[in-house]
Amino acid sequence: MFGVFFNLFVLSPASADEKLRVTGSGASFPFPLYSAWFKNFSRDHKNANIDYQAKGSGAGVLDFINHTVDFAASDAAMKPEEIAKVQGGVVLLPMTAGEIVVAYNLPGNPKGLKLPRDVYPDIFQGKITKWNDPRIQSANASLKLPELPITVVRRADSSGTTFVFTNHLSAISPAWKSGPGAGTTVNWPSSDKFVAAPKNDGVTATVKQTPGAIGYIEYAYAIGAKVDMAELQNKAGKYVRADAESGKAALATAHLPENLIAWVLDPEGDKSYPITTFTWMLFYQQNAAPEKAKILREVVEYGLSEGQKQSSKMGYIPLPENVISSVRAAANKIQ
Repeated sequence: MFGVFFNLFVLSPASADEKLRVTGSGASFPFPLYSAWFKNFSRDHKNANIDYQAKGSGAGVLDFINHTVDFAASDAAMKPEEIAKVQGGVVLLPMTAGEIVVAYNLPGNPKGLKLPRDVYPDIFQGKITKWNDPRIQSANASLKLPELPITVVRRADSSGTTFVFTNHLSAISPAWKSGPGAGTTVNWPSSDKFVAAPKNDGVTATVKQTPGAIGYIEYAYAIGAKVDMAELQNKAGKYVRADAESGKAALATAHLPENLIAWVLDPEGDKSYPITTFTWMLFYQQNAAPEKAKILREVVEYGLSEGQKQSSKMGYIPLPENVISSVRAAANKIQ
């Protein structure tokens, strides 16, 4: 289901003609949640059918700039130079938030693997190549780690998940910042132990199918696929697992500016999960069709109200009330 064109339900030709079709594309990170939102919205609103294609944040932003969709979604928001290409203005709204986890596949499925903050950047840079490396083993005295090569699974496409993950690595590792750096795509090491897979579901499946693999994926995909997730050492030196509470603790450190774009690259606090992020929907401030603008404002309101109730059940973090208020006010700019 993930990462493919998602037609929310089957309509007869007659009823399809009566519905306003609204299309979107972009991030796979929030795809499971957005799919549920759009399905429920379309069920309750007989005048609209929302189609969303999860093809990655970079592709979604490009579709948005080219006006081939009515809205888009991106975990990397939009850069000022990208916004400048859209005539009439852009409205960027953080609609949900989530965590990026480091998933792994080891023989015997050992639970609770701990990864120090100076270790996991070096794994993803190809500097640590065996699972029984002393730097990993010393943090996991209770686990007998195998002498097994580490296979790193990374995104093949232009990805907001990669953007958030590599910005976090740049924030905690000078070697990473001066090496691969941060972006929706980066220059990964050239090695047969680095494998590329498309979208979050592709990385998840590859990790699950590859003994010795490690990869970065959105938390909802990890719990859906039942893959093992590492506990990561946060800025306070505590090992924290991803869940709703550790995500909320990280988001509580964020301060949204007027443009509603804020990053939580290395949050403070003992309970904060270190890789937590908002993810944005992108709308045209001036829409060619007023009826579509009205539907999109209603979609936003649904996401801020009923939609937030679904978030934690599906592995996402409900937005804080102050963020919801800011997003609701900004949504009025969609005209």
